[in-house]
Amino acid sequence: MSTYEDRLKALRDQLARDRLTGFVVPLTDEHMSEYVGAYAQRLAWLTGFQGSAGSAVVLPEEAAIFTDGRYTLQVREQVDGNHWQFMGIPQTSVAAWLGEHAPEGGRIGYDPWLHTRKWVEDATAALRARGAELVAVDTNPVDAIWPDRPTPGKAKVEPHDEAFAGQSSAEKRARIADWLKERRADAAVLSALDSIAWAFNIRGRDVERTPVALAFAIVHGDGTAELFVDPAKVDGELQGALGNAVSIRDREAFGDALDALAGKTVAVDPGRAVAAIFNRLDEAGATILPVRDPTVLPKAIKNSVEIAGHKAAQSRDGAALSRFLHWLSVEGPKGGQTEMSAADQLHAFRQKDDRLVDLSFDTIAGSGPNGAVVHYRAEEKTNRLVESNTLLLVDSGGQYRDGTTDVTRTVAIGTPTEEMRRNFTLVLKGHIALATAIFPRGTKGGQLDVLARQYLWAHGLDYAHGTGHGVGSFLSVHEGPQRIATSTDGDEPLQPGMIVSNEPGYYKTGEYGIRIENLILVESRAIAGAEREMLGFETLTLAPIDRALIELDLLSDSERAWMDAYHARVLAVIGPQLEGEAREWIEAACMPLG
Repeated sequence: MSTYEDRLKALRDQLARDRLTGFVVPLTDEHMSEYVGAYAQRLAWLTGFQGSAGSAVVLPEEAAIFTDGRYTLQVREQVDGNHWQFMGIPQTSVAAWLGEHAPEGGRIGYDPWLHTRKWVEDATAALRARGAELVAVDTNPVDAIWPDRPTPGKAKVEPHDEAFAGQSSAEKRARIADWLKERRADAAVLSALDSIAWAFNIRGRDVERTPVALAFAIVHGDGTAELFVDPAKVDGELQGALGNAVSIRDREAFGDALDALAGKTVAVDPGRAVAAIFNRLDEAGATILPVRDPTVLPKAIKNSVEIAGHKAAQSRDGAALSRFLHWLSVEGPKGGQTEMSAADQLHAFRQKDDRLVDLSFDTIAGSGPNGAVVHYRAEEKTNRLVESNTLLLVDSGGQYRDGTTDVTRTVAIGTPTEEMRRNFTLVLKGHIALATAIFPRGTKGGQLDVLARQYLWAHGLDYAHGTGHGVGSFLSVHEGPQRIATSTDGDEPLQPGMIVSNEPGYYKTGEYGIRIENLILVESRAIAGAEREMLGFETLTLAPIDRALIELDLLSDSERAWMDAYHARVLAVIGPQLEGEAREWIEAACMPLG
């Protein structure tokens, strides 16, 4: 088996054969996905980095890997710093770095099926200043040197029943057709996998932890559509579910279908469609309307069926998590458990629900210092014991037909220190502040982010990740356009029906991590005498929060009241699903704080 150093050398040799002086390797696929199939894990294969977001640049004499604050520690543990420079996002960017490091007159390669047109424009401008050029490649050089590269998934595409979706595919496509007419466009290209899954009420198993199928689609102004997918993945059930208005075509025919849009006005999302799609439409003579994918907002605003399904999934998932927390309260102090055994036990509890299809992401179980690695994933070489007098951070979720869950609990194993209790309580206060926020319609997530950070900031502390992300309905655990973060770029007004996470945290490098995460639903709030329409949140996630980590003196009366009311809900919904010692445990865990 080749080493990562060997792979880096092999890529440089391949670039020389291709007459390139550099190449950019992003962590994405031809659908601009965050989570990708094994065949598209080029960055991981080349560098060893296992995170879910990042890029790399390879030049003849230097190489750099780019990650955001979630992966500051992880990338240094997984990638060899002797061969790679570690660059932080947003402090810099791939384009900016190339503008400073690319050899003068160099030819920097990129795969047009893995980058947006905006990225191409930015990188081209940065390189031009150094007299270098950006060169599109026909064959990805990483693929050329990856001898055992996996093939794309072959699992059957599955219909997603209207009983879970709450709306038929025909109704969704009619809505897209109306949207096209309003913009005087003839067709919309859908390339994001979750957009296609939502629009056609289909799901798949081509990406681990995310129930999507590898496909492209074109929806026309009359509501008819073409779905481009590997024919081996299609059966009679799918064809029957989609109906006669959807033409199922070979995925390889997608390029020819773009050519056939010559002379048409075509809506394409510049943030979700790759440069190669724009290039093909330009060459065909189509008029491109660069607008947001028409499925993005209706997919984010859950209908009543999806909301009800999500709440049902949360109830069952909360019961599984509570059984795990009870198990951990018994087995953790005994010693002998590890991060991996804890994650396996939590998975086993979830698997007792036959409606579980998959996890929504690889469980993050970080003991002690590993908990400070924001998106840590235990492996044999990093697998720590769950030791006494430490914190265990567990971030996990499930993919159920009726909903997608994502929840984090931080648990004290043994006796926590005063510092741990103080910092946990500061995080909890921020969590409560966001959960109880009332705000006018039109408010964006970025305007609320400070509520979750304020108590940490007052003590000179912070966390290097967003406070909240959207969540799909039996789809991606990370879904836009809504989010809650310090950055307001592309920020979206929150609307009733949107689901976001509420997950402030604190991470002390080399010692412990803290995060408290619930999913929350944006809902309308009726306020007597209000002069504006006001919104608030309903907390959806139901599982006890570790009272051993709460410093009561730091909580206000209203914060204590929120905690007691939350735990009363947890007990009312989850308690009846538990039996024996687990039931006794949750009753104690949900007692009023006093």
